[in-house]
Amino acid sequence: MPTLKKIVIQDFRNIELQEVEFSPNINCISGGNGEGKTNLLDAIWYLSMTKSAFSSSDRFNFRHGKSAFSLMGIYEMSDGTSSRFSISVSNGEKVLRRDDKPYTKISEHIGELPVVMVSPSDSAMISESGEERRKFANAVLSQMDAEYLSAMQQYNRLLLQRNRLLKAGIQDEDLLCTFDTRLSAMALPVFNKRRVFCESLAPMVRHYYGMISGGKEVTGIEYRSDLLEAGLEDLLRANRERDRFFKYTTCGIQRDDFVFTMDGHPLRRCGSQGQQKSFLVALKFAQYEVMKEKYGRPPMMLFDDLFDKLDMKRVENLLKAVSDREMGQIFLTDSNKVRIEGIVDSLTSERTYIMTEGGVFSRVKE
Repeated sequence: MPTLKKIVIQDFRNIELQEVEFSPNINCISGGNGEGKTNLLDAIWYLSMTKSAFSSSDRFNFRHGKSAFSLMGIYEMSDGTSSRFSISVSNGEKVLRRDDKPYTKISEHIGELPVVMVSPSDSAMISESGEERRKFANAVLSQMDAEYLSAMQQYNRLLLQRNRLLKAGIQDEDLLCTFDTRLSAMALPVFNKRRVFCESLAPMVRHYYGMISGGKEVTGIEYRSDLLEAGLEDLLRANRERDRFFKYTTCGIQRDDFVFTMDGHPLRRCGSQGQQKSFLVALKFAQYEVMKEKYGRPPMMLFDDLFDKLDMKRVENLLKAVSDREMGQIFLTDSNKVRIEGIVDSLTSERTYIMTEGGVFSRVKE
């Protein structure tokens, strides 16, 4: 699995120009709130996923007063060779290169540098709408399955076009039927892969939840989709008048959801804050296991402020458990340098400590 050896960041969020080298094992980034710890992790995520983990628009990623940013990472690849990946964003244009050769399509890059992130923002998957849970599933499946990513992209383009027709009040039945057939063809592989993903994820979440919380609660994940009732083409035909009334497509995989449960009840309603946090961390470790099984080697793991979710003992137990299982490269942020050193020093001598202040990063201990 690729290992990030060095990153160069220019004008990304609060980082003016920084070059940071990393350990192939555990990397601990310490510093106060707002100094740039999360921005460094987001830059690593961006190199893998070609977008921010936190901002839907790139305009929020430019350093104050700037209208462009660039990221470059040197990775040791699975075959032992070294590759350089770079992304530059300027004037609304995003250019992605591997070893100075531009990609034909940015989507070709997804899955080259597998990554998992655990972040306080994960709480949105419980507190907010199904869109957040779909984004999680898409981020995982897109990295592992090029067919899924392609089908999802084509479906979204067709859905946008169909909704424009409905909004414009166009009554052409043949045209709508053509869209319905094409949408159905793209929806089916997405639906099938999401269903299998949910089935494989649920038992792993239960395992990790028990490891983290020590609780006896039984967790579950239920996949909900309109396509569980009928094929999409039939559903679109049956809902044609409803769609015309609302002027958008009212059924389809864009409405899918993944319902998180505990002892058969919705986690959002019945889970305590501690239970919800433990579930979210378990969910990300389950994602890690699914990706590790797919690739045959572990993906990079980004832990942003893990202590925001779990107490020190649970963090220590969790890191020890995963480090005993051939964990891949880890990036871990914490505002308390002494606290994180105490845990990591007991796990491995192969680690790097980095201090952050005002977007400036310095290695402080080997």
